[in-house]
Amino acid sequence: MRFNIEVNGRGRTVRVKRPATSPEHHLLVDVDGRQHKVDVRPLGNGRLSIIRLNGMPRSHDVTVTAAGCRGRFDVQLREGVFWAVVDSRRTVRRVRGEDVSESREVVAPMPGRIVRLMVADGDEVVERQDLVVVEAMKMENVLKAPKAGRIKKVPIREGMTVEVGQPLVTFE
Repeated sequence: MRFNIEVNGRGRTVRVKRPATSPEHHLLVDVDGRQHKVDVRPLGNGRLSIIRLNGMPRSHDVTVTAAGCRGRFDVQLREGVFWAVVDSRRTVRRVRGEDVSESREVVAPMPGRIVRLMVADGDEVVERQDLVVVEAMKMENVLKAPKAGRIKKVPIREGMTVEVGQPLVTFE
């Protein structure tokens, strides 16, 4: 999944991949062309613990919270707080040169509440079809299908609260 973000006003491109053979919490994170292996442990409520970075043990608890404007989040580390703005439209839009067939999940780009669910297990969808609406701070974010295909699993329901990165729809 590719994100375009600003960190304290500086633009960055971040790609997050979970290799098919890796457990769920082992990620490859590419920041502006530099790849990092990151092992994390979810702590709940928008918090996670980075336990290993590029094979070296680490102990960084990270808290991500919405900061009052669309797509802006405060990220708190032991060293202090920085802010990031995520262009969530990029998380579900086809990026030139990116193989969308490798992405089998649509995930929550922000913490929020599911206000509308337009698909169910087994549904056939077309590229850019509306899938789900997530509301955060009275703003709605419509997530669209990144590709045409069949929906394998929809593990959410309307009214449910979701966290950043939580799978909302899985494709076959």
